[in-house]
Amino acid sequence: MRRKDREMPRDFAEAVIDRCKYAVLATVNADGSPYGIPLSIVREGQWVYFHSAREGRKIDNMSAQNRVCLCCVGETRIPEGRFTMEYTSAVVFGTAEAVSREDEKIHALRLLCLRYTPAAMEGFDTAIARQLSRTGVWKVHIDEISGKQNRV
Repeated sequence: MRRKDREMPRDFAEAVIDRCKYAVLATVNADGSPYGIPLSIVREGQWVYFHSAREGRKIDNMSAQNRVCLCCVGETRIPEGRFTMEYTSAVVFGTAEAVSREDEKIHALRLLCLRYTPAAMEGFDTAIARQLSRTGVWKVHIDEISGKQNRV
């Protein structure tokens, strides 16, 4: 990290992941070009989970090259009259893998729903019964993490 004065400890970076509205997943296309896509995520310990369709570009990319990067932006604010932005952020370098065990898929989907749609949990079991076979779940192991903050 170039700006060491903005570097934050691991627990700060994990808190950014836990509070961010979404993350951007970066993968590599077959031709070597970059591909980034926003995701709804949830962290549990050293793993970041997300759901997905069972096929598509990000699935192809992660299946061919499982090293990925997740960028999470937390709070932001532009101070009036200043040419800067206050922010919190976290970057994860990790290894992606498909979740294949049904119990782990359901657990990850429950965590995601509790984070993003807690008021709708009474319909969770019905939705799982209908959609589980069509839903992909992936997890990224946090191999490396950094946190950053700029406050004026």
